[in-house]
Amino acid sequence: MPHYLPVSRVARLVGVPRGVLQNMIKEGALDTFDGMIELEELLSKFPDVHWQDEGELEHVNAIKERAFGKRIFERALPDKEVLAERLYELGREFASAKSLLRHYDQVLDWLSQQLDDLADASGTSSSALHSLKQRLRRQLEAVPQEADRGRALLAQESVMRMMSAHVVVQPSGHEFFVEGNDTLLEAALRAGIPLDYGCSNGNCGECKAKLVSGQVKKARPYDFVLKEPEKANGTILLCSYTAVTDVVIEAHVAGAEDIPRQTLQTRVRSVEPLTNGLLALHLFTPRSQRLRFLAGQRVKLSVGDVTGDYYVASCPCEERHIEVHVRAAAQAFADKVFGELHKEDSVTLTGPEGSFVIKLDSRRPVLFLAWDEGFAPIKSLVQHVMSLEMADSMALYWVSDRLPHYQENLCRSWADALDNFRYQPLFAQSGMDAVIEAIFSGHADLGHCDIYAAGPAGFLDAAKAAAMTRGLSLLGFHSEKVE
Repeated sequence: MPHYLPVSRVARLVGVPRGVLQNMIKEGALDTFDGMIELEELLSKFPDVHWQDEGELEHVNAIKERAFGKRIFERALPDKEVLAERLYELGREFASAKSLLRHYDQVLDWLSQQLDDLADASGTSSSALHSLKQRLRRQLEAVPQEADRGRALLAQESVMRMMSAHVVVQPSGHEFFVEGNDTLLEAALRAGIPLDYGCSNGNCGECKAKLVSGQVKKARPYDFVLKEPEKANGTILLCSYTAVTDVVIEAHVAGAEDIPRQTLQTRVRSVEPLTNGLLALHLFTPRSQRLRFLAGQRVKLSVGDVTGDYYVASCPCEERHIEVHVRAAAQAFADKVFGELHKEDSVTLTGPEGSFVIKLDSRRPVLFLAWDEGFAPIKSLVQHVMSLEMADSMALYWVSDRLPHYQENLCRSWADALDNFRYQPLFAQSGMDAVIEAIFSGHADLGHCDIYAAGPAGFLDAAKAAAMTRGLSLLGFHSEKVE
């Protein structure tokens, strides 16, 4: 009886990015059926990976023992009713498998009897038939070479399925996991998938979606009234329902033009020095609100009667956290940040604005190019792509006239942690020609890539011209002028 697993869960089991598996599938190195990977195929293609039956359980126990363990553990575990439903579904699968095995055993007994009857009726040598029966039973009872690894994998996957549910969004094809007591909306936003929503508390109906398959459960109360035809069609509110089993939903993934301008009263979490004359301002939105934005967009910040426009350097997946980079300059808002802002001070945020955002339907390799403080929107884009696990490979080239670059350690940590990520710092004083050559020297063919570049106009023009000579499509170059 074949056992199929979704690609996203396989990625977790074998410890590789989902993009690596998708690339194997595209190249024909890994077979799939309706987007699922069969157990035997997984075992054969990853012979060096070993699973521990207790791995996930040990992880859960470690969570329990941490500081504030009870609160964290409750966040990690699903609601008890959801957990009961998932256990029930696993129990049904176990009962079905056990029943099938019992049926196979009955079929073997029946076959054995048929062979005996055949011997009696035809006079065939009973010793030959007896030998055949023995060989057949030995073959059925033989333990396959991969049995231990297969059992360990199934045990690990079972625990994963109890702790989280896998969600596929149609028609975009995005995937994410619902963990703990998260709603479908919360889990999608944490994964960086900008599903449509409004109030996020069950009043507006903007997060309506259709449940295509699977089982969900109401997790939050809501006042919005669904019409009877909507209910009959499987319509749910993403902000109020969680996934009990693996599910497929039909939902709209928002683009830059779909996100309304918002005004939020944020609080200063910290003011972090990055380098001489540059600070990272970390803001938190209210508990009942989070800023709807896409990576690469910018916001207006206000304190009293002074304002400043800044790119968001954090990822939309970071819930209520907003990070901007502020350069000391002859501007009243910068003076306010450097001289007067402290933890818990109030800052009014308005936005977002801008269309320098990721193509959410692309799975192609991505090159990120940043010139000096153009790194702020690029940083947001990089983290967004990481959270979506959408690109086959990523390369970041950061040009600056100051070495080392601010947040250099962060970029190097990305390169250390991800096999498909490359980081190269470049020195602006080497000259524009040398910088452009260093960026593109390892990319002779850009016909199947996307480039996101942020920096001064001269840098963008030079980068675009060089990329076009290497086969980049006009639709593959995305830029933002940052002086």
